[in-house]
Amino acid sequence: MFKNKVLLITGGTGSFGNAVLNQFLTSDIAEIRIFSRDEKKQDDMRKKYNNPKLKFYIGDVRDYQSVLNVVRGVDYIFHAAALKQVPSCEFYPLEAVKTNVLGTENVLEAAIVSGVDRVVCLSTDKAVYPINAMGISKAMMEKVIVAKSRNSGDTVICITRYGNVMASRGSAIPLFVNQIRNNQAITITDPKMTRFMMTLNDAVTLVLYAFEHGSSGDIFVQKSPAATIETLVASVKSVLNKPESKVDIIGTRHGEKLYEVLLSREEMACALDLGDYYKIPPDLRDLNYGKYYDSGDIDVTESQEYNSHNTRRLDVDGMAELLGKLKFVKALKNGVLVEPEES
Repeated sequence: MFKNKVLLITGGTGSFGNAVLNQFLTSDIAEIRIFSRDEKKQDDMRKKYNNPKLKFYIGDVRDYQSVLNVVRGVDYIFHAAALKQVPSCEFYPLEAVKTNVLGTENVLEAAIVSGVDRVVCLSTDKAVYPINAMGISKAMMEKVIVAKSRNSGDTVICITRYGNVMASRGSAIPLFVNQIRNNQAITITDPKMTRFMMTLNDAVTLVLYAFEHGSSGDIFVQKSPAATIETLVASVKSVLNKPESKVDIIGTRHGEKLYEVLLSREEMACALDLGDYYKIPPDLRDLNYGKYYDSGDIDVTESQEYNSHNTRRLDVDGMAELLGKLKFVKALKNGVLVEPEES
């Protein structure tokens, strides 16, 4: 699919971008463009990979002209640029809107104008029944994508939505590991809280599946296991052989949920079960408002949401096995410290 093609990754210096590069740079792809604001991270990546297929572009998805400049000549786009930290988005919600909502509009408009073949946009479980600014901005991002896909012409635009990406930058696992290594108490919010668990490779695989099978407006979700925070902590302690590490329960933080939802009850009513994945076709109702107000759907009434409480639950051994797949964790067991996003 990617032979002699040009791929653009927005926000490409992040965890997802690094995971894509680890898989793609040895393929027969012609060029990969990394688009982001951070020149330091770009320089680090340039030195690390030292590959002529890799091209770096400084810019911001908030600036349409800089997006248009990088999109020219591109065949495919993975749109990963986002503000994703819940606390920072709570303090600066308009910044989340500018990047996650308006930035996505800029990327999609530039893609359509430039004749890009396919765009896959990355979303999050926090966009379903959102209670924080980050989730709300991502939910609006999804609405923009679906609306844009109705008139995207030959440009196919679809969405992937996934939960917690293990050991990605700023996530819980690196925090727990650092606390254990520094002989500090492990700080958790609620031991009964559950989260979906997937690796960065899983995230890339999901994006590639959506890329290959998606039609405009489709949302793809991978069926993922989940674990309680209590199980996750016990597994990290077990893997690092630090059973004596203390745990400090600090209570649920502002904007956090007891469990995350990957598919709402309404989406489950129309979702297509594809084995390892769910696909939610777009709502393509037009401006005939009678379709909104006059027609009901018994399937919605009887369906249940897909969340981290009712999916397959990992025990301590199962969680430890999943942790053992991470390069980040493997390196630590050998006494080597690497950046989490290299997992």
